[in-house]
Amino acid sequence: MTKTCIERNRNIKVIIPAYNEAGSIANVINDIPEIVDEIIVVSNNSTDDTEANAKNAGATVLQENRKGYGYACLKGMDYVAQQKNDPDIIVFLDGDYSDYPEELIKIVNPIINDNIDFVIGARVKRLREKGSMTPQQVFGNWLATFLMKIIFRAKFTDLGPFRAIKYDKLLALNMEDKTYGWTVEMQLKALKQKLLYKEIPVNYRNRIGVSKVSGTLKGSIFAGVKILGWIFKYSFK
Repeated sequence: MTKTCIERNRNIKVIIPAYNEAGSIANVINDIPEIVDEIIVVSNNSTDDTEANAKNAGATVLQENRKGYGYACLKGMDYVAQQKNDPDIIVFLDGDYSDYPEELIKIVNPIINDNIDFVIGARVKRLREKGSMTPQQVFGNWLATFLMKIIFRAKFTDLGPFRAIKYDKLLALNMEDKTYGWTVEMQLKALKQKLLYKEIPVNYRNRIGVSKVSGTLKGSIFAGVKILGWIFKYSFK
């Protein structure tokens, strides 16, 4: 499918949770392909120039003062739900410029061309810049996806935040996690609902600024506990 066909036939919206990403958010927005209909930046109680920089770069800017990745994503979804026309595809993307936003076309193509429901950008080792993922991130991803493979026969290899999903399928997941468990909740519910899913290898680089999760011991521990909690919760359902 050509770029023109995608633009004409698909309504794609991007939701970007952002907490103090003033140094990177404009880069992220500027690199998103023009096939996207709207870029929604959800400022998660930012205290720097994140909101102003995002607005100047052309994004719709929302505010969510309750801290938490899931809170920000849900805020973006609530905004989309209030619009007159539903989008076809929602893309989630971080605001730290660690992903390559121009690869969004690779992420949505399986949905558009192959009728896949859900696509994750997998941060494979050969495409990762050295130091872009901390050892605890690498281990946490391995452990989580290993457990999903053993318990649910999943084929996931990553919990990557760069992901796309059909809008109606996203609504059916009834997402609820407010903090660190958002990504794994989506994947577990996709498995439970037997969505057609696929991973696409993506490039990954060192983020701009310091991570609020993997960059701190507290954040890493809380994220790990939340992720494992979701997996074990669903293993008993």
